[in-house]
Amino acid sequence: MKPEIIKISQIPIDQSVVCILGSDKLPERLNLSKSEKEFVRKQLGAKEEYIYINSYSKCIYLIRLKEGISHYKIREELRKTSYKLRKLIKANNHSELVITSDNAYKGAIEDFTEGLLLSIYSFKKYKTKAEEGDNKNFPSKLLLHGDIDDSEINWLVELTDAAYFTRDLINEPVNHLNATALAAEIKKIGDSAGFEVEVLTKGKIEALKMGGLLAVNKGSVDPPVFCILDWHPANCLNSKPFVLVGKGVVYDTGGLNIKTGDYMAGMNGDMAGAAIVTGVLHTAAKTGIPLHIIALIPSTDNRPGGNAYTQGDILTMYNKMTVEVGNTDAEGRLILADAISYASKYNPELIIDIATLTGSAAMTFGNKAIALMSNADRKYIKLLEECGNDVYERIAELPSWDEYGELLKSDVADLKNVGGREAGAIIAGKFLEHFAEFPLIHLDIAGTELLKKDDFYRLKNGPGSGLRLLSTFFKRIAADYKEKN
Repeated sequence: MKPEIIKISQIPIDQSVVCILGSDKLPERLNLSKSEKEFVRKQLGAKEEYIYINSYSKCIYLIRLKEGISHYKIREELRKTSYKLRKLIKANNHSELVITSDNAYKGAIEDFTEGLLLSIYSFKKYKTKAEEGDNKNFPSKLLLHGDIDDSEINWLVELTDAAYFTRDLINEPVNHLNATALAAEIKKIGDSAGFEVEVLTKGKIEALKMGGLLAVNKGSVDPPVFCILDWHPANCLNSKPFVLVGKGVVYDTGGLNIKTGDYMAGMNGDMAGAAIVTGVLHTAAKTGIPLHIIALIPSTDNRPGGNAYTQGDILTMYNKMTVEVGNTDAEGRLILADAISYASKYNPELIIDIATLTGSAAMTFGNKAIALMSNADRKYIKLLEECGNDVYERIAELPSWDEYGELLKSDVADLKNVGGREAGAIIAGKFLEHFAEFPLIHLDIAGTELLKKDDFYRLKNGPGSGLRLLSTFFKRIAADYKEKN
């Protein structure tokens, strides 16, 4: 369970404390004894990352901020330290824990708290037996002491709430979360947060002739859905909406081009894009971001059963283009293409799609960067880069030269859905570009989302990569609109 976050004005004398230090000076309010001060000074001199003091009635965790590196890296190192401290904090079984700072940058308390909250998430919904360490708990309350705006606390609460349910959705197995069940969960989240959700079922999808989504669904016994999420506040600052598109493949077997070995493991998380855009809409609605934001989620599983689509099939997409299927395991781009085409009806300012799309993106950037391709105004790329540094969900841009599009040419249709082994992530992005009538930013999170082990607070099995990036991106856009007006 996620701890409650509470702002306090004074630190109780017997309360356990995390204190973030911006210098080697020790704050008197920690009430350290002479021997404790000597110990701390010695540890600071040794450049220890953190210092732990057990004073019997309470515990004190001191963190000295790094120096000599970029500010955004200082922030990230602090989040990483929270991950490193998580086991010690749990072992001490605090019911409450104060987080404060001294001579640190404004926002340090929030950064540590965010890192800790993301580090202690777990998915144990289906566990029936207690495990070692279950008799110890993380704090049920985090007490924040310092110069913190109420709006920033609200942002922290809502963004981490979104991170928790996003991770929950990603971790759910497909036998509990098929496309229909995913739509129901999204509807619940919308009702709670205050944004509209419309769910198009198979009959409506057929009427719209979304050939990509319908083809991928042909091997499944469960019907597809197409979810439309709409946050349209009365005070919105933009005349044209921003449209997000999230890939909602609730399980990807690869279809008839079936995944082999362990490549199918974790494919219940292939709907991470869908969960992430839902989290962004939640954060926007709950924090009152004054922007009109729409999210489109095409959802199905990709299976080899029944009348599954095959290599060589020719599909007619929503925008009436024809596509030759070269590989049934390149299904994500087919359902995204229909959604990107559908986005045109809103006359959007910008379309952003996010998906665990290609192994090529993971091979290119590993888990260090989100692959980006775009034909949008460079101001949006620059802002994404800044936001990516701030939250350390960094982007790395791939070229979108016309020559790459040549590899998608088909002898029998307008284009193919694959273009060979080389430049796979770029080819996928070029494919999607054919379906965008408005500026498009394509984010491939395969490397940063499908993790085999923890990357500090970005936990394995679905960290929700891109949620914090896009939420911060829209927060910044709204601030820019206000400044100009």
